[in-house]
Amino acid sequence: MQKLTLPTLLCAAVILFTFNAFATAQSTAHIQPAGTTSIGNSKMGNAMGGVEIDPAFSSDSDSSSDAVGAVSINRTIAKKHGVSGGLVNGAKAKSNPVLTQTFDALNLYAQRYANGGNQFTVEPPDQGLCVGNGFVMETVNDVLRVFDTAGNALTGPVDLNSFYGYPDAINRSTGAYGPSITDPSCYYDAQTQRFYHVVLTLDRVGTTSALTGRNHLDIAVSNTSSPLGTWTIYKLDVTDDGADGTPNHHCPGGPCLGDYPHIGADGSGFYITTNEFAFYDGYYASQIYAFSKRALAAGGTVNYVQLDTGTYLDANGLPGFTVWPSVSVPGQYDTDNKGTEFFLSSDAVFYDSGFDNQIRQWTLTNTSSLDSASPNLSLTFSFIPVNGYGVPPKSTQKAGNYPLGQALGDPEPEQLDSNDSRMQQVYYANGNLWAALDTGVTYDGVNILAGAAYFVVNPNSHKVVNQGYIAVPNNNVTYPAIAATASGRGAVAFTLTGPDFYPSAAYAGVGSLVGAGAVQLAAAGAGPWDGFTGYPQYSSRSRWGDYGAAVVDGSNIWIASEYIGQTCTLAQWEVDFTCGGTRAQLGNWGTRISQLNLK
Repeated sequence: MQKLTLPTLLCAAVILFTFNAFATAQSTAHIQPAGTTSIGNSKMGNAMGGVEIDPAFSSDSDSSSDAVGAVSINRTIAKKHGVSGGLVNGAKAKSNPVLTQTFDALNLYAQRYANGGNQFTVEPPDQGLCVGNGFVMETVNDVLRVFDTAGNALTGPVDLNSFYGYPDAINRSTGAYGPSITDPSCYYDAQTQRFYHVVLTLDRVGTTSALTGRNHLDIAVSNTSSPLGTWTIYKLDVTDDGADGTPNHHCPGGPCLGDYPHIGADGSGFYITTNEFAFYDGYYASQIYAFSKRALAAGGTVNYVQLDTGTYLDANGLPGFTVWPSVSVPGQYDTDNKGTEFFLSSDAVFYDSGFDNQIRQWTLTNTSSLDSASPNLSLTFSFIPVNGYGVPPKSTQKAGNYPLGQALGDPEPEQLDSNDSRMQQVYYANGNLWAALDTGVTYDGVNILAGAAYFVVNPNSHKVVNQGYIAVPNNNVTYPAIAATASGRGAVAFTLTGPDFYPSAAYAGVGSLVGAGAVQLAAAGAGPWDGFTGYPQYSSRSRWGDYGAAVVDGSNIWIASEYIGQTCTLAQWEVDFTCGGTRAQLGNWGTRISQLNLK
């Protein structure tokens, strides 16, 4: 293996607002049940007509609204691509996983034609996965589906607007718009025997496409250990403009946006973190919301604590960005300091170089107090030196049929977005934190590709136990999701794409001693990605992934990655624009769920 080149770290470019003085480090409030729901019977349909892409959202902007007021979701603040340093590891990991089964799950056809077709065409899927009690539930933008552990579908694709009791995303008979839902995640907690599901919901002005600026997290908690029963819904306002009991973070223009929510859990708490932007322009800071998971499971009033990383700045004045909460393996909760939850984040997006060589560990203590009437938490952070990582470039893909692009007259399919080096999923297992993120890598010192950096961190010593890179020569590895079992055997799931591969579902084993093993395919891609955000007629920002998923179920790790499971010619596409029900007119993303055994 050739050594990867290491760039020079440039000075920070601070792009924060200047209103931290108004912020409070933490605040306590409560939420009450807002209703109940269940995963109903799916109703697929082919309703067409009207708009295909939600006009409230801009695909052209990462940090603001566009000229007509459309808002960007899953924003980045990265300024430049960077390249990592170190060696790509191809050793056989002690945790070498065995692929025991793999199956196609949700895709854009299911998303677009769920709920009778009263849906928008959405990219990317933003993939969540939760497994427990014999059930496998996948959730994406903007549908969910339940399988058994043999891969048999127990429900059809169910749209998230219906699941949360909202009107249709778009009623194609009347033209009325329902609330806009994005960024789904889910989690099964073996301790409370409950499924948890979270989305970000943006409110409309009446039934028009315009957004009010108010946005909230919808939290659904199953009332039993089965996702097929009833669920209790909670709503948490994350607008943070001082209205409706929220703190006032003085976002320019008024409302803030709780972007990119993600889930973690320890022995006492259930945690959601967001990247808080001004709704219209600029980044503020990550927010941490801490709940008693037992109170959520009980279905009554729930106290919660909001912690604002805008009041926990480093020496350069930087807050947290994508402060990802850890999921603790069942029975391996850190009980020090009356209960401890860990979070990790990365900082390369803040720098002009697009590069950094440290990550942040955030430590939240006294989490057992979340079960009391007056929670009292303490949050600290520290920096951990790591091998360098940097914002990756876009990813190429193997040539093939791309009918949408061909119909638009584009000479080739667009490259895939490779993320921005933000943290991607964190697990607490066998006394360590396991995490991964996207990074730029190079084999020749000239050409930069997309790869993954992984870290195994001892949270007590604040030191790296093992770290490395996952990369494939001349190809790209994107959107890693990592998990590890109670015995300390891990796996990383990702998309593999490049001149030699259509976008494929792949994985590698990771151990705390040996490191990462060889890259293996769970399912080879069948054709190129051919989605609307990849073409300049629709967007200047090609969208792919946003996140994948990996979860532990005993000695198994379940993984879910975006890939392309279909292909068709321009002539086939022109017949009905679905190529026999394998894609939608404006896109063809699919997802693949796989089970890995790590005994």
